[in-house]
Amino acid sequence: MISLIIGIVVSLGVTIVGTPLLIRLVHKLNYGQYIRQDGPKSHLVKRGTPTLGGVVINLAVVLGWGSSALYRFITRGEVPSWSALLVLFAMLSMGMLGFIDDFAKVRKKQSEGLTVKGKFIGQFILATIYAVLALILPTKSGFPSAQAGMSFIEKPFFSFEFAGKAVAIVLFVIWVNFLMTAWTNAINLTDGLDGLAAGSSMITFMGYAVIAFWEFYHLKGSGHEGFAYAVSDPLDLTIIAACTAMACFGFLWYNSNPASIFMGDTGSLALGGLFAAMSIATHTEFLAIILGGLFVIETMSDVIQVGYFKMTRKRVFKMAPIHHHFELKGWPEVKVVIRFWMIELLFVLVALVIFYGDWVARSGL
Repeated sequence: MISLIIGIVVSLGVTIVGTPLLIRLVHKLNYGQYIRQDGPKSHLVKRGTPTLGGVVINLAVVLGWGSSALYRFITRGEVPSWSALLVLFAMLSMGMLGFIDDFAKVRKKQSEGLTVKGKFIGQFILATIYAVLALILPTKSGFPSAQAGMSFIEKPFFSFEFAGKAVAIVLFVIWVNFLMTAWTNAINLTDGLDGLAAGSSMITFMGYAVIAFWEFYHLKGSGHEGFAYAVSDPLDLTIIAACTAMACFGFLWYNSNPASIFMGDTGSLALGGLFAAMSIATHTEFLAIILGGLFVIETMSDVIQVGYFKMTRKRVFKMAPIHHHFELKGWPEVKVVIRFWMIELLFVLVALVIFYGDWVARSGL
């Protein structure tokens, strides 16, 4: 518990102290955000707001978890787990891709950075590296960092090993690429209003901290009553999720309306990559659809808008993603953000109830 508190305090401290330092640096370098011209006209006043805030979020998570890992090494001789390093790799690698995208935007002085093809290739390479390492690297616990299959909670309901290990690896790589692409794009689309992505991510990762801690408490071999989980190093996953929630919480102090800084793709892609990796590491890939329900709604609104427009040349929403639709209906930006936070909180609560209900059912209690 002390290691968890250390991680939380350090992550929060890094964002509270580091964000204003980054704001001054970005101002000095004149790295401001460029606003899409087809967006709501009210957003044009945000032009020039410092971006790259995701750098602080990434740093806060790494330093928070690192401080916790150092404490555990000094006091108990525990070494960092591969499971933790892998999910951090997913976060940092996707964050680096987002940083390149953000940097391209400020250098070109426009709202478009990397090409769609360039971003896709980058995501494919990084997700593939993560997928292969998650399957082959040994873990301290003896439980796998990832399962070659699709899981709702814990055990795969569809295994990729039906045709041998080689086919399983290929299918798992495809599956991980889908998850990484889906969740990075989902959180990136949600990052369209001041504080929306940061606040929603804070709520979401608090949910994952609860799930990972429950898996740690009921880990196979722990001796606790009820169903036991075969998950690799869930305490590390708990700490990383909690550190991420606190990093978003601290960042929100400066990102709330009117935002003093944006997280940019550096933050949204990193959070999306981490969310995908957490779903894989905790064996909850399909539960994640409920846990991150707001991100799913944002993504589907964009898909529906584009698809319907191509078929009929008409629009379903005034603008997509859906948070812009409510802005154009006259809702103040702050009202949209707070109500969307409430929706995401409901999704997280539903996911936790389902997760706990599954444990009760499997425990026969």
